[in-house]
Amino acid sequence: RSSWLLLAPLLTPPIPVITAPPCSLCPEGVHRFQWIRNLVPEFGISSSHVKVLSSPAEFYELLKVQIKAAKQRVVMASLYLGTGLLEQELVDCLEETLEKSLQAKGSPDLRVSILLDYTRGSRGRKNSRTMLIPLLQRFPDQVRVSLFHTPNLRGLLRLLIPERFNETIGLQHIKVYLFDDNVILSGANLSDLYFTNRQDRYVLLRDSPEIADFFTELVDAIGDVSLQLQQDDTVQMMEGMVHPYQGDKVAYCEIANRRVMEVINSARTRQELLHAKTFHGSQAGSSLLSQQGSQASGSLKPEPDTWIYPLIQMKPFGIQIDEMVTETLLTEAERDAKIYLTTGYFNLTQAYMDLILGTRAEYRILLASPEVNGFFGAKGVAGAIPAAYVYIEHQFFSEVCYLQQQERVQLQEYSRAGWTFHAKGLWLYLAGSDLPCLTLIGSPNFGYRSVHRDLEAQVAIVTENKALQQQLHQEQEQLYLCSGVVSTSTFEQPNRYVKLWVKLVTPLIKNFF
Repeated sequence: RSSWLLLAPLLTPPIPVITAPPCSLCPEGVHRFQWIRNLVPEFGISSSHVKVLSSPAEFYELLKVQIKAAKQRVVMASLYLGTGLLEQELVDCLEETLEKSLQAKGSPDLRVSILLDYTRGSRGRKNSRTMLIPLLQRFPDQVRVSLFHTPNLRGLLRLLIPERFNETIGLQHIKVYLFDDNVILSGANLSDLYFTNRQDRYVLLRDSPEIADFFTELVDAIGDVSLQLQQDDTVQMMEGMVHPYQGDKVAYCEIANRRVMEVINSARTRQELLHAKTFHGSQAGSSLLSQQGSQASGSLKPEPDTWIYPLIQMKPFGIQIDEMVTETLLTEAERDAKIYLTTGYFNLTQAYMDLILGTRAEYRILLASPEVNGFFGAKGVAGAIPAAYVYIEHQFFSEVCYLQQQERVQLQEYSRAGWTFHAKGLWLYLAGSDLPCLTLIGSPNFGYRSVHRDLEAQVAIVTENKALQQQLHQEQEQLYLCSGVVSTSTFEQPNRYVKLWVKLVTPLIKNFF
């Protein structure tokens, strides 16, 4: 059965279509997920270039080291930049590196591009904008700060919805941090909690110029349709660009779709040409001999055993690639395959729930217990959000029990004193295998917001290398070790009591968080 055929009914015009069968002569042909390259570029790399990180502290230290070592580019996309001492230290690292670049002989090479969400980055008097303005003032020719504003927050709605609540309409949620040719993919934001005691996932792709180029171009494309922060804390659109909330919404979304799809399509074309040149050039024989000779002298990159697929989801712009790939992976998972799926905010779309409940693979779903939910203890209405997640979890668990799927679909709650939980993604174990061959890692939470409202990006990492599979397996085990299995008695505990008003309101607002 072809995975590509399963995608056909879901296709929309902006999605590129390649109907050619996978190339059976190529090294990539040995893995079963090659169909993903019908939608997005495929980057073949050596597993030795991939490092899985495990802790917030490790993530933070790596960010600082990478910033200080950068020579050509620093590109950072996040929901927001926090305003504490740890975040200030990151800004200081950027300033120090830019200063060194400025003092170097000739014109400075280093360029810094930062993409954040407009509403979240503008919250409060001291905010992401005020943190970054000194860099813009000191290095106006080297630093760009773009603030994405969803086109869905406009007119009377924009005037009436107060700060914080306006963030429910749609956000820039992508998290990617790249430094020259090194790329960090994560679900973590640039805030002190994510550097100390908020558990997330992080993967470093070292010496990966093609992947770094792709994400640089993606962030540039979103930046081009975003508001540009000025030195006086005002914002303005690039000349000739349609305004996201003052201009025509349809025209804006069409331009944004075109810019992002150009990045995806041009990268796909580049990778296909590179692939053809490497494996199907007219000099294939002599090329192979020269490769063998080069390998003997240690001058050639090792043959790829790992493949990276960037999955983009921007429903406001009509781009649904991540949703299509995720649904196909869930559909295709065979009997006795195991999928470990984790999300900090358990609020799956109906389509994902239906696939989990209606397919054959085993599922182990890791979610936040109320105490490690990011909204636990929040003031006002936000304080009721953990209870709403408990209610959604209970409803799903009841459905699992009703269908007698408790053995196949198991819920587990992450619990760790003094910590919060924000990890998301999945690990896929093929039937009969003790190690995962595929993981998804990035910003999506598998919920309505991720699919319909926000800008999201993650990567599918497919690997045949046992050492990297072991790294991914250990990452999964480490997260799941801090969890307990959910049972009927879980919801009988006093801290799981959900007030009637929360039960009544949750179905009305669940698409906003």
